[in-house]
Amino acid sequence: MRHYEVTFIVDPVLSGDEVKSTADHVQKELKNFGATIVAVDEMGLRQLAYSINKRSSGVYYNIEFGCDGANWLAKFELNMKRDERVLRFLTVKLDKYGVKYNDDKRNGRIGSKKKVTEAPAAAPAAEETVVPAPEVIDLDAN
Repeated sequence: MRHYEVTFIVDPVLSGDEVKSTADHVQKELKNFGATIVAVDEMGLRQLAYSINKRSSGVYYNIEFGCDGANWLAKFELNMKRDERVLRFLTVKLDKYGVKYNDDKRNGRIGSKKKVTEAPAAAPAAEETVVPAPEVIDLDAN
């Protein structure tokens, strides 16, 4: 099975329901072509590096999917180009390292800082080292 991921940017002018329906439409289209959806990541509203269609921000989505054959991928990308709600998209084939990385990221092994739930055990009291104060010499006393 081949693994792919498609990242696309939805026009931020649309309402929240229209943005969700756009992402659902892309997922349904992938399922209609015979792909199995592995994960959907809504990254939210983000600033764009450069303006696209006079928009400075967009709603990012990332969908990871798997399929046996990829002869339908050109039709899928053509449909993405025709959709006016999608500003940009990028489809990438994942190798075994990309699949493992995405799996580790979803399971929290990569990308999230571990929070300490318990206070660390009290370390044995170290002897305090006393640093003597510097000696002040008065040069005007002569």
